[in-house]
Amino acid sequence: MEEAPMEIDDCYQEQIRPDTLSFARSYQLEALDKAIRENTIVYLETGCGKTLIAIMLLRSYAYHLRKPSPYIAVFLVPKVVLVSQQAKALRNHTDLKVGTYWGEKGVDNWDGAIWKEQMEKHEVLVMTPAILLSCLRHSFIKLKMIKVLIMDECHHAAGRHPYACIMREFYHHQLRSGITELPRIFGMTASPIKSKAANSKLTLSKNIRELMTLMHSKVYTCVSDAVISKFIPTSTTKFQVYNENVISYAQFAELANKLSSLKQQHELYVTSSNFIKSTVDSAHKRIARIYTHSIFCLEELGVWLALKAAESLSSIEIETLLWGNSGDQIVKDFCSSAILTLQSYIPSDPQWIIGDNMNSDMERGLLTSKVCCLMDCLLEYRNFTEMRCIVFVERVITAIVLEVLLNNLLPKYNSWTAKFIAGNSSKLQNQSRKNQNQIVEDFRMGLVNVIVATSILEEGLDVQSCNLVIRFDPSPTVCSFVQSRGRARMQNSDYILMVKSGDSVTRSRLEKYLDGVEMMRKESLHHSSLPCESLESDKFNEQTYRVASTGAVVNLSSSITLLYLYCSRLPADGYFKPTPRWDKQTGTLYLPKSCPLQVQAVNVHGESKYLKNIACLEACKRLHMIGALTDNLVPSIVVEKAEVEDFGNEPYDEDQPSYVPLELVNRMPNNSNTIYYCYLLELKQNFSYDITVQDIFLATRVKLDLETECMQFNMGFDRGSLSVNLKYKGSINLSPDQVLLCKRFQVNVLGILMNHKTDMETVSDKFCLEDDLEFDYLLLPSIAIEETPSVDWITINSIHPSIVKCLHHEANIWTEKGLVCPCILRNALICTPHNGRTYITTGIMELDGNSPLEVGDGEVITYKKYFGQKHGIQLRFEHQRLLKARHVFPVKNYCHGYRQAKDRDVSKTFVELPPELCSIIMSPISVRTIYSFSFIPSIMHRLESLLVALNFKKMHLSLCPQNSIQTFKVLEAMTTKSCKENFHYESLETLGDSFLKYAVSQQLFNMYENHHEGLLSVKREKIICNAALCKLGCSSKLPGFIRNEPFDPKTWIIPGVKSRCFKLEETVFKGTKIYTRGNRKLKRKIAADVVEALIGAFLSTGGEMAALLFLDWVGIKVNFNITPYERQFDACPDNLINVSFLESLLKHSFRDRSLLVEAMTHGSYMLPDVPRCYQRLEYLGDAVLDYLITTHLYNEHPGMTPGQLTDMRSASVNNDCYAMSAIKVQLHKHVLHASQELHKHIAATLDKFDEQSSSQTFGWESEASFPKVLGDIIESLAGAIFVDSGYNKEVVWQSIRPLLEPLVTPDTLTIHPIRELTELCQKMNYTMEKNLSRNDGVTSCRIEVIADGIIHQYEYKGSTDKKTATRLACKRVLNSLQLKETQDQ
Repeated sequence: MEEAPMEIDDCYQEQIRPDTLSFARSYQLEALDKAIRENTIVYLETGCGKTLIAIMLLRSYAYHLRKPSPYIAVFLVPKVVLVSQQAKALRNHTDLKVGTYWGEKGVDNWDGAIWKEQMEKHEVLVMTPAILLSCLRHSFIKLKMIKVLIMDECHHAAGRHPYACIMREFYHHQLRSGITELPRIFGMTASPIKSKAANSKLTLSKNIRELMTLMHSKVYTCVSDAVISKFIPTSTTKFQVYNENVISYAQFAELANKLSSLKQQHELYVTSSNFIKSTVDSAHKRIARIYTHSIFCLEELGVWLALKAAESLSSIEIETLLWGNSGDQIVKDFCSSAILTLQSYIPSDPQWIIGDNMNSDMERGLLTSKVCCLMDCLLEYRNFTEMRCIVFVERVITAIVLEVLLNNLLPKYNSWTAKFIAGNSSKLQNQSRKNQNQIVEDFRMGLVNVIVATSILEEGLDVQSCNLVIRFDPSPTVCSFVQSRGRARMQNSDYILMVKSGDSVTRSRLEKYLDGVEMMRKESLHHSSLPCESLESDKFNEQTYRVASTGAVVNLSSSITLLYLYCSRLPADGYFKPTPRWDKQTGTLYLPKSCPLQVQAVNVHGESKYLKNIACLEACKRLHMIGALTDNLVPSIVVEKAEVEDFGNEPYDEDQPSYVPLELVNRMPNNSNTIYYCYLLELKQNFSYDITVQDIFLATRVKLDLETECMQFNMGFDRGSLSVNLKYKGSINLSPDQVLLCKRFQVNVLGILMNHKTDMETVSDKFCLEDDLEFDYLLLPSIAIEETPSVDWITINSIHPSIVKCLHHEANIWTEKGLVCPCILRNALICTPHNGRTYITTGIMELDGNSPLEVGDGEVITYKKYFGQKHGIQLRFEHQRLLKARHVFPVKNYCHGYRQAKDRDVSKTFVELPPELCSIIMSPISVRTIYSFSFIPSIMHRLESLLVALNFKKMHLSLCPQNSIQTFKVLEAMTTKSCKENFHYESLETLGDSFLKYAVSQQLFNMYENHHEGLLSVKREKIICNAALCKLGCSSKLPGFIRNEPFDPKTWIIPGVKSRCFKLEETVFKGTKIYTRGNRKLKRKIAADVVEALIGAFLSTGGEMAALLFLDWVGIKVNFNITPYERQFDACPDNLINVSFLESLLKHSFRDRSLLVEAMTHGSYMLPDVPRCYQRLEYLGDAVLDYLITTHLYNEHPGMTPGQLTDMRSASVNNDCYAMSAIKVQLHKHVLHASQELHKHIAATLDKFDEQSSSQTFGWESEASFPKVLGDIIESLAGAIFVDSGYNKEVVWQSIRPLLEPLVTPDTLTIHPIRELTELCQKMNYTMEKNLSRNDGVTSCRIEVIADGIIHQYEYKGSTDKKTATRLACKRVLNSLQLKETQDQ
């Protein structure tokens, strides 16, 4: 081999200075010095502090790693449990920023942007090697970014292990290319050899040399064990021999035969049952696993531990029970039978306890001699109070049952406790890393004395040194031997190797392991003085495909994995999982039908054993060339999904502005006269009441550009409705004094009505200052002069009652402020300071203070006495006549629509008041005026809303002048249900949602001819998801126009009043002034819903072109100009399906019959005759049908409520509805598929299908669980007809509608069972619990409702989807509740 010496740049080397720790040992400092100078493999036994050397190396490189440096260090560990452990050590001894990565963190789905973010944030990345290898292959991380690459347990670097692949594919590739910017390599191992055989000196030398060459590193180790012994005690190795098992072969054979018979019997039960293939396979695997482990324990450990194994396996099966797969019960029955069989061999004497007589237990086969030998070993150390022992076993099941045995036996001799720790690859236990770390911590503290462990504790969790290590099962490799021995590092510790008597082979191997340790040291020292050799080129990986733009690479080693990864992201269902199919005979690779390659069969030539790898590499290359794999060689759907998630994770500020109409906002006028434009608010009450309303003038500073539709609207309230009609009456020129007078009037009247204030503030304090933005409009009473409405200046002047002089009467009535004329008191707004209330007077009564007053219980007293007793007031003018008055009318929200309320007793609205207790606020002012002004806040709120909607409409029309729309439609689209008005956006949102889905789906279907359904769906989601729509809405300033709060009259701002709560602000958007009154909370979904509602609004008034123009305006580019593309289909359709039957059924003659074949082909139909399955057409047809049905319902039933439209759409547009239609017309007979599971599900559905239910097409009425495929077929046929007809949706409706009849109507609509049950529980305060799970294609749903102390529950078990399972379970519980109600009645 050619030598490849490691040369270090002297200038660069000067920058690396050792950064040591004060407690480091001499050999650690020596190793550090070597590691700084050259690539190094530190070979030291377990417990000698290799990690500390790595930490000091990172400290030495810290200067080059600290941010903003672009470089990182990577610390690789072979097991996930080591990630957090090594990261903790790094954080404890360095100030470097450490990131941790393993599979469960979802790193497999990370893209380059996320990894870039991680590298900018962290300086050391601790991860498993497979993650780094993947990042390097996808070019998310480049080798030149890594300054230091640490490999823990580097003896794994061989074959196709990720360590070896990293070095071969990247390090040595760049080394051979002459690239010098390579990371410092630092390997750590307790044994440079990982071999099952006891190696000769020659073999050891060869293996060490190969590791050094692959790692391009020199081995460092101590010259002798004596160097380490100065710091760390070494253990004494002992052999413990046990005899052959006493259990007779006859007894073992008898039990084994019984278990075997049980296995065959239960496997037959599974096979003969009508289960789907996945269920059969799963049950067979689980039965075989239980049987295998039981037989192993029976032979190796004895009957008692075989029983414990069966019990443990049974509990695991119960915990992981699929609940719905009937195979579960058979597996459970097998467990029970096996347990009963084993129990029959256990003594039935209640006094008998395992281990009381070990020899007797061994003779009866309850325990084997090997297990008894273990107990003998442990009992030799029974007097150790600080015992720390690890028992190493090979199998997880052994660890589990030995823990049970030890905890049964050890308490008889001492206070020791035992725990087991094992990996979870076999799924025999569910210990979490947290549990395992806790056991190790308890072991350190002495709460646990014995750990029974698999190899996880050899190079896994960090366990402090022990005083006893027992190898219950012999070490499989010299590395395992060294690592387990290294755990025994306490003073006077022992390392016991258990060997069966007469097993000379195992003993010889272990003895060679002992000798091999010293031999490895000598060979390592010898090779450390030699230069590294060049790694021979790897012919296997010479064939590569590298993306020039990114450097991402796929080779023969990774091609199969990458192709399977790609196929795993293709659309799948419960009947078919898309995977590539390799035909070894012909050397052909067949890809799933959803794969976008035009030719789905890949034929290649090459060395036969690598032919599959070569074919997969070619497929990956082709997939990248058409964009199915990105330039980082990841499935494009992964990137698209990540972008959708990024949308959802983008920050959104819920504090959004609330716009006010610019027509009602202005700055305070200067001292000159001001022109106001007057609009008469003609009020007409559509109800009977003792007071009639009168018209009111609205005077604005600018002329309102109102449409006719906005000039008229109705306000509903308790008694009926009030019609409002705006009529322009011309302009009026007001002087500053008149403006001030008008404002004082409206502020006083509205202020009293809204707040009932009697403590009148200084008017100047309440008005806006000059140049302040304010609501600048006037609300003035009107009066008819010669049948012409005019401003009622007399009423406006009523704010100055003191200046009113009566020419006919003298001031002879005493009020709270002095003498006044009777005329002033006849129509006055007064307050009574003694109780702080405000009233409206309607006249003077004949009663006085001495008149009788009937109070409670029929008692009659005088008014004088009443006021004395009730208020402590002595009337001074008891002979003055009383005033007749009524309470001020409350200002309410009259925007909510008509609501019937109970009539109040009119007499209770009137009161009798002594004038001397009254203070006049305004006079003269009629009760009609006050009554009419009580409606003003609600009227103005509605008008403001219409004006805001009009402002949005103008903003839109400025760019789309041809896209006209009714202002009220815009208002409806921008009003949420929470406003509690008699209109809201739900119907329009439902309509707009269906059109948006239709438009975007059609666009993407034609734009991306090679994209599969999954990728198209993700791309669509990226455009129409709430986050995307909200973002577009925000960029168009839409949130400010949205109304999402019910009108609260208390918060309405009286025009002209200076509010302390908010300040109007002015902004400009695209040349248009916008005024805001502060922020309010607005959820992202509402903003998205309003975008869809506006689409629906434009669609309902202007048709599809108007909706498309709005889409374009908001930022969604959709083009309906479709260009047909060529389809490749060589087979004859008539040879595959019954074309004439299907065309007759659909009443459509296909121009391209291949579309019909594609529409009927399921993904499981792998024959090459049909290049594509129905998924793309299903994607398109789903959107087309959704839109067609929604528009049909919207147009056919215009009077229905928004909620009804949503419910009817849900009832009509669902897979179950379509599946029922498919069954009715026998479409299931024509589906091309090759799935046994689908065949069985269709057959089961047909058996349960009730002909009576066929009269209902909304599927939730049926008790059957429908195969999703049947519903998909209806959608794919719709898609096929749509494409074949030149994208004519009317043709689709004519073909598909008859299949769906009868369509749901408001009269036939029933609420979905899930919603019905949920709403019932909320209404009645019932407790409802749901447990839903799905495993291996089997769904379980358990619904429990506690109603009035009675439990109603149902559990569904079956192979349907989660939604159907939940629906069926809810329906059963509803039936139970309804039955109970009927019985009670």
